[in-house]
Amino acid sequence: MNPICKNCEHEVNGNFCSECGQSTHTHPINFHYLWHDIQHGIFHFDKGLLFTAKELFTRPGHSIREFIEGKRVSHFKPTSLVFLLGSFYGLLYHFFHIEIPANVTGEDTGQTFNVMGDWITAHYALATLFTIPLLSIASFLAFRKTGYNLVEHLVLNGFIAGQKLMLQFIFFPLLYIYSGTQTILLLSVISVFIDILLAFWTYNQFFDTQSTIKNILKTILTYIYFFIMFTVLTIAIGLVLELVIKKA
Repeated sequence: MNPICKNCEHEVNGNFCSECGQSTHTHPINFHYLWHDIQHGIFHFDKGLLFTAKELFTRPGHSIREFIEGKRVSHFKPTSLVFLLGSFYGLLYHFFHIEIPANVTGEDTGQTFNVMGDWITAHYALATLFTIPLLSIASFLAFRKTGYNLVEHLVLNGFIAGQKLMLQFIFFPLLYIYSGTQTILLLSVISVFIDILLAFWTYNQFFDTQSTIKNILKTILTYIYFFIMFTVLTIAIGLVLELVIKKA
């Protein structure tokens, strides 16, 4: 007699239930189970965070396109990836008390800018997620003739956001060493420059049916669209915040 699935109580023939997909090999919930789940969910090289990190820094565009086309078992999901990395980065940022000197942000930039900067720092995962829809609309408009829909662009830019967060972890020791100094400004510029280069590389691999020149031009157009939308939205949020601050 075939075993019964503990999740949906259907008869199982094989290692996984054909109805709900649960494995027939369930283990008691204990410390061994927890460690096994951490290893295979995050740190296992063939499935999880490390595999996704390897793909995003060796063949980013190809791996993202394969994910969209259905090759998904080994990858960390893009939204979970951004939430996990962004939340952990935010904790590190606060735990090690990274400070940006006043003359980097500018003391004359106004209270509104400081409020927005503090919110972005305190909610880094949400702030990163916030940029994904804007970048996705921008890339969808720039690469609209390639045949990918808006949701697929959301997946593409979600993985790119995860890629950028991983780069931030590489820079973090330097941020800690130079916390509160002018060098942080230089590190930020270098980080943004590398982010842009990675985006060019990823877009060019992802849209591999077009020439590299065309992909470069459309990537530039993507960032122009994004900058326009981001600026308009930032001004609108700034005006609302100023009204709230004045009333308070």
